[in-house]
This record gives sequence, structure tokens and C-alpha cells, in this order.
Amino acid sequence: MRQPRLASVVERRLLVNYRVDPETAARLLPAPLRPQLVRGHAVAGLCLVRLGRVRPAWAPGSLGLRSENAAHRIAVEWDGPDGVETGVYIPRRDTGSRLNAWAGGRIFPGEHGRADFTVEESAERLRVAFATRDGSLRAEVAVDLAAELPESRLFDGLAEASDFFRCGSRGFSATRDGGVRLDGMELHTDAWRLEACRVESAASSFFDDPASFPPGSAELDCALVMRDVPVAWAPLPAMAVSA
Repeated sequence: MRQPRLASVVERRLLVNYRVDPETAARLLPAPLRPQLVRGHAVAGLCLVRLGRVRPAWAPGSLGLRSENAAHRIAVEWDGPDGVETGVYIPRRDTGSRLNAWAGGRIFPGEHGRADFTVEESAERLRVAFATRDGSLRAEVAVDLAAELPESRLFDGLAEASDFFRCGSRGFSATRDGGVRLDGMELHTDAWRLEACRVESAASSFFDDPASFPPGSAELDCALVMRDVPVAWAPLPAMAVSA
């Protein structure tokens, strides 16, 4: 079945970013992906996104749906036919929407687990928490908006961080088919805009798991937020995973 191009509005997309030891990150990636390095570090993180007006691109916005979603991500690169390509690998997606959980991997790329979200939001402050229904993951993040990016060992300011994440618009998600392929989706927008945040607190059982991230191998670096940006989502051909 041909998968549709989707349109939506990113009402809020909070990116919480970690510096990760490259060897640790590499162990979590299926071939042919490898960590994309910034100043000697792999870059991983948590994306907490509320989407509004989600619908097929041909449908009016009034028919769109709204949902809270979460994705753990690792910035990656791979060898394409025209050279090195970049994007993100998503080992786990979760959603508060029953429809998203059913449709992901069927109607559009990206299989989702179910999660319950708690959100507190104002113009200057955000707090987002979630726990998956299967009990395997939980996270909680609180940030204040900032005029400039607080000190980061990954990025020299907001502009550099924004450019980096804009280039990671292609996401490849793990699937439950025995690890032979990755679902692909690409984000498109002509209104890309990120704001800086100061992190008050951040915790994720994904990054706090010593089996995946030995002590000291993943350190919180910075946070960014996108708000009220219209976007389109285009399916990508599945990526074959090599042994």
C-alpha cells in the first residue's frame, strides 16, 4: 500500500540533547548506520513533540488530529550513492494516541508504543513527562526558554545547533520485523525555527540505563524547542539492515 504524505503543525517539539561516547552510541546502531560526531561526541536525545492538525496532505487542516509523542534519537550518518548522508536513528517511538499506535508501520512509517503524557506549558516554561504503558521507559523534562543557548560542548550557539538538527530531517525507526529493515520518514518545512532553552531538570530511563550507557558515557548537553511550525512528512524507502 502506498503510504500518504502527511501535513501537520508542530505545536511544540522539545529536543533534549546528550553528548555520548561514540563507541557506546555505535553499539546501539544497526548497520549501515554509524554515529554522526560533533566535536568528538555522538549526539543523542529525546524528542517530545505535540502535533496538531495531522492529516493527509490533501485534506483541510480542520480534519486533522492532535497527539503527544516521544522519540529517543541518535544522530547518524551512512554511505549513500552520492556520498555521506545524515539523519537520525529512532530505536523507540511512543504516543498518547491510540490511532497513531495502530497506524504507525501500517498507514505511515514508524511503529509506536503507547504512553501516558503529563504536560505543563506556558510561554516561558515547559514541563513534559511520559511513561510507557509497557513500563519499559519513562522520562521527565523541565526547561525555561532562553534568549541564547546556554553553554554547550556540542554547539557554538543557537545558530549552529539549529543548522545541525535541520540537516537531520530524515528519521529511520526500528521495526518489529526481526531487524531486517528500518522505516523512514522525512520532515519538510519552509518555516524552520528553534529557540534555546535552559534545562531545569531532565531524566530518561533510556539514558539512565547502565546496560546501554555505562556511567559517564551520556551527559546532558542542551535543549531546544520548536513551536507552531507547519510541516510535512514524506515517507522514505525502507532502509535494509545488514548483519
